[in-house]
Amino acid sequence: MTKERNEEELTLVILAAGMASRFNKGAKRKSLKQIEPVGPNGEFIIDYTIHDAIKAGFDKVVFIIREDIKEVFHETIGARVEPYIKVEYAYQNMEDVPEGVKIPEGRTKPLGTAHALWCARHLINGKFAICSADDFYGSDALQKAADHMRNSDDYAIIGYKLNETLSDSGTVKRGVCDLDGEYLNRMIESEIVKDEKTGIITCNPLDGSESFIAGPNTYASMLLNTADTRMFETIRKQMPMEFCEENLNIPDTESLLPNTIDIMMNNNEIRVKNVPTTSKWYGITNRKDLAPFKKSIEYLVEAGVYQKDLYSDIKKNNSKLYNKKI
Repeated sequence: MTKERNEEELTLVILAAGMASRFNKGAKRKSLKQIEPVGPNGEFIIDYTIHDAIKAGFDKVVFIIREDIKEVFHETIGARVEPYIKVEYAYQNMEDVPEGVKIPEGRTKPLGTAHALWCARHLINGKFAICSADDFYGSDALQKAADHMRNSDDYAIIGYKLNETLSDSGTVKRGVCDLDGEYLNRMIESEIVKDEKTGIITCNPLDGSESFIAGPNTYASMLLNTADTRMFETIRKQMPMEFCEENLNIPDTESLLPNTIDIMMNNNEIRVKNVPTTSKWYGITNRKDLAPFKKSIEYLVEAGVYQKDLYSDIKKNNSKLYNKKI
């Protein structure tokens, strides 16, 4: 590992522009699941991700949000974490698209994760990790991402055992990893069904290809990836092919990061390493996932993995960072 590589700024990009439609389905009180309190002092999922990222040595966090929620984001998440790490904001805006993109008239749904990242291109230099605001990744996962960026020029997915990423509240969609040793052959976006009687996990690819059974060592990507700025050039070329005249009658078209990675792998521009984590993934796909997730956080606090005052260990162990003004 060279001194130059070790001193590169590490950026964590957090996708938080989702519309949270599934979470709010049937709820009396509408809310954004990204800012739903889950911790003992009202912490959000994002708080735990940022806490773990700071301890792993990340230098900056970039939130990608919708502009209509910027005030609540600044007042809550931003105000809470800015004393500990540099924070910047990007807004997913349909007017900020690569040249040649055609958007169906009247569309309000965000254009996908690749477009979200495109909207943050002016805030990112060099290598970065990207993750979702909806998911709890765990400290080992963020540490593995940081260590990989310090030591390798390959892209990476932080891999979770597929069986450990399923929801008790129904089917889920996951990026199933087809691996050749440690490296990714392709990502198979699939709807996952687990037979509760037999434990058999069936993956139904979203592209309509043949279903397959997931083995015990099957890994899934939970959108905690590492990348670099080469990705923006691919998105610049990718989006006009997805949002084109012939697709204007498909109102739900999205530009997705797994597709970006596939394009780059197929062009032999990158290799993507599966970096397994010992962290347990938690997520809130549906509102009924909320109560068990809160219980999981309670257990982690009781076990001493996190402090009840979440950032107190950072205050205690790194006073210089704590006193930094952003």
